[in-house]
Amino acid sequence: MFAHKVAKILSVAAVVALVGTWTIETNAVPSYARQTGQECVACHVSFPELTPYGRYFKLTGYTIGKTAITSEGVNYIPGAVMAQASITNTRNNHEIDPNTGETVTITQRNDSLVFTGASFFLASKLNDYVGGFIQWTYNNLATTADGTLGGHSGIDNTDIRVGKYSAPGSAEPDLIYGFTLNNNPTVQDVWNSTPAFGFPFTTAPLANTPAAATQIDGSLAQQLAGLGGYVFWQKTLYGELSFYRTADGAFSFLRQGQDIHTDGGVAALKGYNPYWRLALSHDWGANSIMVGTYGMVIDRYPSNFDTSTPTDRYRDIAFDAQYQYITDPHTFTAQATYIHEKQSYDASFPVTAATGAGIGAGPTPANPTDTLRTFKAKATYYHDRKYGGTIAYFSTTGSADGGLYGTDANGNALTPDSSGWIGELDYLPIQNIRLMLQYTAYNKFNGASTNYDGNGRNAKDNNTLFFNVWVAF
Repeated sequence: MFAHKVAKILSVAAVVALVGTWTIETNAVPSYARQTGQECVACHVSFPELTPYGRYFKLTGYTIGKTAITSEGVNYIPGAVMAQASITNTRNNHEIDPNTGETVTITQRNDSLVFTGASFFLASKLNDYVGGFIQWTYNNLATTADGTLGGHSGIDNTDIRVGKYSAPGSAEPDLIYGFTLNNNPTVQDVWNSTPAFGFPFTTAPLANTPAAATQIDGSLAQQLAGLGGYVFWQKTLYGELSFYRTADGAFSFLRQGQDIHTDGGVAALKGYNPYWRLALSHDWGANSIMVGTYGMVIDRYPSNFDTSTPTDRYRDIAFDAQYQYITDPHTFTAQATYIHEKQSYDASFPVTAATGAGIGAGPTPANPTDTLRTFKAKATYYHDRKYGGTIAYFSTTGSADGGLYGTDANGNALTPDSSGWIGELDYLPIQNIRLMLQYTAYNKFNGASTNYDGNGRNAKDNNTLFFNVWVAF
């Protein structure tokens, strides 16, 4: 049965790939390629992984090349469009409803070819010192309040910069410095070992995924406003200090489209929360290597509807590394990151202990403090920047907490532990189209390898085969 589903997915994928190639190849030139006159592979191994030149372009404020509009007229259109279609197959898409005992479907439209969504990028330099991008995304598979799928649009990753740069054709400066305004911690980073642009670059939108994640690993995306400064000295030492606050008031455009009208729909932070980044980098020949650290201290209100309460504190400290070997025709890259999060429930724990309920839609911990640890590593090989393969490992472990993760039949507190492997194959018939086949296999899921939900469901039942077509122009 499973092999038949694989064959079905691959046959439909071949048709989609042919149609996509025929319709896009005549005008597949994204905005920054038009701005710089460079091909996409100058900045990207494969979107969004950056090359050394791509990192330099981002650090200098996206300001290399021409401005879109000058006194002489329009030089290029400062926009780009990205769209995706996909098929998701979950190994076992049914589970037992603990309340009724009936067999129910977990994810909708399993094995179906779906239009995933599309993004519009306003991406360009404004002048020799200011540039950036604003991404607006339409999600065709957003979940509505009643659990059905329905289209929704809102702001996505955004990074606006002021930076020093060198003119086209000149030597790279000994010192690059600048400022960034963004809405997702680590989206401003230039290495692909941090969460915002880390692997997997694309995931199955209809898959069943683990429940626990650290705050810095996507839990705050498109909900905050961050402003900071950075320096990069002699292409070797990088440092950044930024501060994040709730994206409200004058910064509300940075979370436009988020669910601010639901308790728990967005994060609400107290004051300005520090984010730091240090990295040591070295390039030689076709090689580049980086080792670094990053982190954030977050004071978060349990309920975004009530900012009169105390806050829970999350302290995320991370270490990461990246290696790249880029030649023609061989390209090899590897990234790894480890995140340790200490969770201090100074607001939520006392209320939960006293009442049995949290503050609004906030957490209900059984412990005053918990920890959460995430490790991710991947290695990728590309031939001719056209044929690619990736193998990756991921693991999340943490404290047993019955209030957050439930208890087993014997009343023992469960853990958030999940781990597994990802294998991915990529084919780029042209630079602006990527056909991807990805398989995710779980060793553990939400605390256990077998019967993790108490109703007979095993971790491997969530294994996912995912085919995706990505186009940009």
